Amino acid sequence: MPVQMSYSKIKVLTGAAIALMGFGGVLVWETPGVTTVSSSSQGDNQQTNSAWANLNLAHTLKGHSDVVWAVAISPDGKTLASASGDKTIKIWNLATGEIRQTLTGHSQWINSLAMSPDGKTLASASGDNTVKLWNLETGKEIRTLTGHVASVQSVTFSPDGSTLVSGSWDQSIKLWNTATGKLIRTIKGDCDVVDAIAISPDGNTLASSSYFDNSIRLWNLKTGSQTRVLKGHTEAVHSLSFNPDGSTLASGSWDRNIILWDVKTGKNIHTLTGHNNKVWSVSFSRDGKTLASGSWDKTIKLWNVSTGNEIRTLRGHDDKIWSVAFSSDGTTIASGSFDKTIKIWRMSQ
Repeated sequence: MPVQMSYSKIKVLTGAAIALMGFGGVLVWETPGVTTVSSSSQGDNQQTNSAWANLNLAHTLKGHSDVVWAVAISPDGKTLASASGDKTIKIWNLATGEIRQTLTGHSQWINSLAMSPDGKTLASASGDNTVKLWNLETGKEIRTLTGHVASVQSVTFSPDGSTLVSGSWDQSIKLWNTATGKLIRTIKGDCDVVDAIAISPDGNTLASSSYFDNSIRLWNLKTGSQTRVLKGHTEAVHSLSFNPDGSTLASGSWDRNIILWDVKTGKNIHTLTGHNNKVWSVSFSRDGKTLASGSWDKTIKLWNVSTGNEIRTLRGHDDKIWSVAFSSDGTTIASGSFDKTIKIWRMSQ
């Protein structure tokens, strides 16, 4: 899936580390203890912009032999996991960039990764139609979850870690008991091919994106009932992220735009424009002030959530970017790319 890149306006979003994944590598950027931005304070916004200006490349991680499709950072900020088209997952020391172990078991490419809230378990979703759970300390497979009949595109844990949710091209969303691996519920309803999923911080709302009708659906996670459909994108929506208080949902689309939605009303708060190719991944910082987006234009953009303004464009990958994720302390960003590298960026003191 070739793409060109370009960098344009990024809207200011503050604080936190981001992990971005792409077709072959992962880049990690570290940010300082960025000052949070208040929508009513122009001075704070300027401080935030200045802080992001000190973000520098610290490491380039090489090890995968194919596209890096996904990255995830552990809650304690010490571990980075990357998933690739080479059918492996690699576990890295985020501080040093050293590889700790390589996990094998999937028979096809790996689309998505999720760390459990306690940082002990890693979930992986694959084109082999399965989800696997791994012990992060030992690197051993805990169990394989079967039930989907097409590629599993996305996985995420509930905030308390008790439930794992998977979305698939078989037009279903499945909820699993993390401890037992038993299937709790299958959501189909009006589901189109499911490309991305996200759970609100309070664990009540599930968001899923559709591949063909360009919509986003909100579901009651406890009952499985659909509560709202969000429409505004003109092409497929590939990434979703809730802000920390659950009031805002960000969606990244092939139409090159990012929309920030008011979850309660379903209204469009901001449409962020600037990427010149498909937006493949979006991720909120832990303080909710900054949003990171990764695109096929080979760039990562940082946006101010309150103003919708672009803060900065990060360049370094030689090919499309597939995934982005913030570290919990807001000091590191990781990105993965079609170029098969993982880059780690740190904010200079």
